[in-house]
Amino acid sequence: MHAEIGDFIVEILQNAVESGGRHIRLDIFQTPDSFEFQIQDNGKGMSQSIQDRALDPFYSDGFKHPGRRVGLGLPFLKQALEAIGGEFTLESTEGMGTQVRAKFPLNHVDTPPVGSLSLTLLTCIAFPGEHELIITRTCSDPAIEYRILRSEILDAAGPLEEPGTLGLIREYVESQEDEHG
Repeated sequence: MHAEIGDFIVEILQNAVESGGRHIRLDIFQTPDSFEFQIQDNGKGMSQSIQDRALDPFYSDGFKHPGRRVGLGLPFLKQALEAIGGEFTLESTEGMGTQVRAKFPLNHVDTPPVGSLSLTLLTCIAFPGEHELIITRTCSDPAIEYRILRSEILDAAGPLEEPGTLGLIREYVESQEDEHG
C-alpha cells in the first residue's frame, strides 16, 4: 500500500519512464490546503480501452512486469483520491503520451502524508534511461519555486553509477527545498 503521496509520484513517474517517454515533466503545486502533482510524458500512450483497463487493479498489460496479473499504481491513486474527495485525471493518446494529474486535499484526515519530497525527487531523477525529466515545484506557503532538469543535474554530478553521485544530487535537491522554503 502507498504510505505517502511521494510513493504515488514515484510509481506514476516510473510508468512514464517505462512507457518509453523521452521527455517527462513532473509539476508539483502546493498550497496550505492542497498538494497536487501532474506527470506528463511523450511515451507510447494508451487507447481509451487500455486507459479504462489501466484503472482496474486486476489488469496488467503483461509487458511492464511479465507474469504479473495486476497493476496497482493508477488504480490505487484513483481510489485514494476518491476516498478523500481529491481530484484525479488520466489523459492519454496512443502514440503520443500520457498525462496524470492528482490533487490531494491536505485537510482531510485520511490524506496520506507527502513524505520526503527530496527523497521522492531524487528517486525520480535516478531512474535509469536516456530521458529528460523536468521538475517544477511551486508552493505558496512557504514560498517555494524552483525547476530542476535531469540533464543538467547529471552533467554537473556525473553518472549515476559513480560513487557519491546520488549523495550529491540529494544534497542539491534538499538545498532547493531549504533555500526556497
